[in-house]
Amino acid sequence: MRILYTITAIVSLQIGFCQNSPINIDMQDANWILPKDAIFENFDNRKTLLLKGNRATVKNLQFRNGTIEVDVYANSKRSFAGITFRKQNDHMEEVYMRMHKSSQVDAVQYTPIFNNESNWQLYPEYQAQVTFKNKGWNHLRIEVTNTAAEVFVNNQSVLIIDQLRTEQHIGEIGLFALFSNRFSNFRVTHRDIKVKAKSEIKDSIISESSVITQWKITKAKPYTVKGLNFEKILNAEYTTVQTETSGLLPISKYIKKSSSGNFEQNKEDYIVALKTITAIKDETKLFSFDYSDKIIIYLNDKKYFTGNNSFRAKGVQYMGHMNFNSNTLHLPFKKGLNTIHCVVIDKANGWGLMAKLD
Repeated sequence: MRILYTITAIVSLQIGFCQNSPINIDMQDANWILPKDAIFENFDNRKTLLLKGNRATVKNLQFRNGTIEVDVYANSKRSFAGITFRKQNDHMEEVYMRMHKSSQVDAVQYTPIFNNESNWQLYPEYQAQVTFKNKGWNHLRIEVTNTAAEVFVNNQSVLIIDQLRTEQHIGEIGLFALFSNRFSNFRVTHRDIKVKAKSEIKDSIISESSVITQWKITKAKPYTVKGLNFEKILNAEYTTVQTETSGLLPISKYIKKSSSGNFEQNKEDYIVALKTITAIKDETKLFSFDYSDKIIIYLNDKKYFTGNNSFRAKGVQYMGHMNFNSNTLHLPFKKGLNTIHCVVIDKANGWGLMAKLD
């Protein structure tokens, strides 16, 4: 019996130690699942990993709550460097520094990755103005607790994520780079961290009863102007999905694109989102909406709107962020059953739809 107590005590002590002590993930091939062009090399008296694009995943390590941190070498060229966590298949959370955007309002960004697609356009509230070091190493740290996270750059808090969007509570961790960036001193600490008070966290829930919170959507299909006709829309199969509490529908969460993971090199896909409205009389209603990237809107088989909200579609600084009041239509509803069909077309950076009907 004493032997059993001794073993139990030792195991408990080891678990407690692991949950509060950093685990260093050495920059060597045995620890990582890597893209083909990744390189391990000694640089600045450190073991480093040079990623020229894509993601690297730590082997045999699951992460729930705690701290993930890494050093990133200063880089003024256009590039992205960050951390991925709670990865399951092609869904994960991602925080990254846009190294060329130092001191700008979107220098740091958070995005959920759904079906291998970034969605930063859908979450403009999760970005921060940060000034990076232009020499040496920048330290990126993320503290994760259940559904929230806090981001630190060079030991200064820069961003609070009040609601991690994938709804995955455990998964793999790793590194992300777009173009070329160098990483060192990657480590993780498994522990519970106190969440900041609700008063310190932005509440993005919209309580308006006019917000559409449920849609029926089709599967994704490649988009061409000639290949889309209204007969195909009417005969398509639809699945019912719910929006986030804000009214945002992150389409990639539910639908896998035929071309994904290559940012602006993707081909365009489309889905159709359907909403049925019953009117008690003939009347005109105000339809307020936004979308990413492009949209075609029909009411009762008649086209009322086409638009393009793509990244850089209206200039090199145009982000394509979404807001309910960006677009409005006065739609003529007839007494009885009415159908709104929204053809939502996307290439990259966030496939989304939001709407309300006043």
